[in-house]
This record gives sequence, structure tokens and C-alpha cells, in this order.
Amino acid sequence: MSMTTPIVDFVRRYAQSGTSRLHMPGHKGQSLLGFEPWDITEIKGADELYGADGIIAQSEANATRLFGTVHTYYSTEGSSQCIRAMLCLALQAAPATGQRPVLLAARNAHKALLYAAALLDFDIQWLWPAPQDASALCSCPVSAAKLTGALQGLAQQGKRPFGVYITSPDYLGGVQDIAALAEVCKDFGVLLLVDNAHGAYLRFLPQGGQHPIALGAAMCCDSGHKTLPVVTGGAYLHLGKNAPVQDETAVRNALALFGSTSPSYLILQSLDKCNQILSEGYPLRLLQCCGHLTRLRRELNEAAAKHCPGPLALESEPLKVTLDAAVLGLSGTELAEKLRAAKIECEYADPRYLVLMFTPDNPPQDFERLSAAVLRIAEELAGPVTFPEETAGEFAELERGLHRRCTIRQAVFAPQEQLPAEQAVGRICAMPTVSCPPAIPIVVSGEQITPTAAAWMKRYHVEEVSVIREPQ
Repeated sequence: MSMTTPIVDFVRRYAQSGTSRLHMPGHKGQSLLGFEPWDITEIKGADELYGADGIIAQSEANATRLFGTVHTYYSTEGSSQCIRAMLCLALQAAPATGQRPVLLAARNAHKALLYAAALLDFDIQWLWPAPQDASALCSCPVSAAKLTGALQGLAQQGKRPFGVYITSPDYLGGVQDIAALAEVCKDFGVLLLVDNAHGAYLRFLPQGGQHPIALGAAMCCDSGHKTLPVVTGGAYLHLGKNAPVQDETAVRNALALFGSTSPSYLILQSLDKCNQILSEGYPLRLLQCCGHLTRLRRELNEAAAKHCPGPLALESEPLKVTLDAAVLGLSGTELAEKLRAAKIECEYADPRYLVLMFTPDNPPQDFERLSAAVLRIAEELAGPVTFPEETAGEFAELERGLHRRCTIRQAVFAPQEQLPAEQAVGRICAMPTVSCPPAIPIVVSGEQITPTAAAWMKRYHVEEVSVIREPQ
């Protein structure tokens, strides 16, 4: 059944009304790039994002039904805004303990989490990957047993985290067992918060129950623009039945705390229109796309097997194709350059892996072009492939060596200076040291930079780092 589009309809009627626009924005609806007639502000009838009771509320109600949540709220500033609001709500709901609040989080978190910690002033206890899983910044598998052990360890210290924070799917396409982690959190009486930025589409797979809210998460964020037909910046904050706050005013206030007072109506229209698209056969299109990608991964592995020593396309969440470039004797960044020459732009490349993101809106030629390009690259291999040295041991050394010297907030707001990464050893990290994408920190604000950390920065092409300025 098709959804209504109240925001789109209102804006179109206004654009066609001939009304004199004696209000913001300054372009007055005159076409410069083409979209200006539909770019408005919060005029009468347009509703207000952080006090919605009109067309925005109606559109969000449509999204709530589609996602099967208790309530879904719109963001025009990406998942970053939703992450901050989600953590703010979890903090507000946490019982007073007299101790500094602490969040238990998987280490492969986006830097938006660190910015939230700086603004809200809480500490983070990190969950690191097991040694056998430690090879890339982007992945941090967390088992139910590992989470149980971490929560028990905190309990023995007299600490109870205000939430458990998991990133799933991650940048390489890894998916956590959210249902199992949700059960652990339920047993300990702790909220499960999920950065589901890359998984908005999971709700619309045939199984229907792969979305974090359906699997027991208390709250999660989705970036609509990453995998759904939504323009950049469109995102959702989803509340589940066990969300700590159900009061609509409190949620909108939390979002407003971290958002502009001038939300983009172009993004709101895109989120609104997406509801209609999702309700009109999208699950079937999504299923067909996933089928094409399953075949594509198989074809890539079969083609590579003739020339290469291992599987090229790795297991991942359905809409990602993650390639182990080492199988081709290349780094991920070198493979990205070769694909770029074939008119293929990837989502992400690092020293070993390359990630390509598909959706039902990719035309058939994109699948065909990738398959042909990778086959050509495999056939051009000059000799035997040498795999890069295993990094698991170095990752464990990175974990052992990093020590917190001050809080994240203290580090982020301290006087700072920029240094070349190799000269920063021994200094305290101020702003998160990330490569972008995917903005996963090597060293977290407040941690002391070690030689191993500097080596990882070099590997991930982080040339400069912001450190706390030392007293003169």
C-alpha cells in the first residue's frame, strides 16, 4: 500500500502558489542549481522538525509504520546527530550513582561517538576484538560471551555502564549478533544502543527481522542516505519498546540540542518521498539486488581462483562487496586506483580491503563493469601473490600500549597543536586520529600515542595528529 507524502505535497503546492517569499532562504526560490523552488524554511504550514505536530509528524508516523518501531524520528544532519541524541537520552535515563558515567563500546566506533563523549562528558570502556579477529580498524566482532565477561568485570569494580554501544554493520560489512547481545544486555539491565548507519535497508529484507530494533536494541540510528534512496544527510533515530525515554518532547529536545535550527527541507522531502518508495515494491527490488550481488561475489571468487591463492570477495552484509585486495597482490588503495581507471569509484579502501556499496538503484552495467574490471586485474597478475604480514599481533600490541591520560572531554577542549604523526609519540591525542573514510580512530582523545600507534597511522595514511599542547 502506497504511503502519503505530506512534506513533498506541501512544498510543491507552495512552490506553485506564486506567493511572494519574504522569508528565508535568500535565493527566494529562484533557480540557480535547479532545486531552489523546493527549498523552504519553517513557514506556516511547514511544521517544525523539533516540535512536529503537522506534516513532519505525519511523515514520521509513516516511517514508524514502515520500520516497525515504537517511534522513528527524522534527522537532517546524518546519523551523527542521532548518535549524540541517543546517548544523551540514555544518559538522562541512567540512575544516579555518584560516579562518572561510563559507556561500554566496541572499539570500531565512528568518531561521532567520541564527539558525543566530549560534549556529554562520559567515559568509554572499550571492547577490543579477540586476537584472531584483530586485523583491521573497521571490525570488532563482539560475542555474547565477551560482552558478558566485560559487564561482569565492570560489575566487580562497582560500575554499571549506562549503555552498550555496538556498530553493526561495520564498514567492511561485518554484522554483529544483535539478538544475542540484546539478551545479554537484558540480563544485566543495560541498554543496547546500535550504530546501524549502514543498515537502514535491513528492515526491508524478506526476513524483515534483521533490523536492530526488531532484534532487541533499545535505540539505534540509521543513515537513510547510505543505503536507501535518500539525499545526503537524511537519517533516522529509532526507538524500540525498551527505549529508556518514550516522551516525544524529550526525544525532540535531545535531537534539537545537537541540530541546526534551520533543518533542510530538501532532506525532509527526500525522507518523506522515501517512505512512498519503500511502500511500493522496494522489498522485491532489494531482494533482486541481493541476489545479483550473491552471484557477483561467486563470479569474482571463481574468476580470481584461476589466478589467486584465496577468496577475493569476502562474506559481508548483503549490499556490500568487500574485496581482499591482498589476494590480488595489491593493497586496497592500489586496487581502488585500478578500479577508478575503469570508471568505478569505491566506498572505502585501506591497506588491505576495498569496499563497494550497491543498492537497487545501481543499473545492471555497474555489476557488469565491476566483474569485467576485476577479471582483467586478476588476469594481469605477473607472478605469485605474497600476502601482507599478519597484523593481528600488532593490533594486540596497539591495545596493550594505549593508556588514557585524561578524559575525552578534557582532551578535545584542551589547547592543541598539530604534529607529524611520527613526531607525536609520547604525546596525548587531542582530536581523534582517523583516516576518512571510515573515521574509525586509531588513537582516542585522551590516550597517549605509542610507537605502535604511530606505525598504524602510517599504515592508514594519517600524516598529522592533533595533540594537547604542552605547557611552555
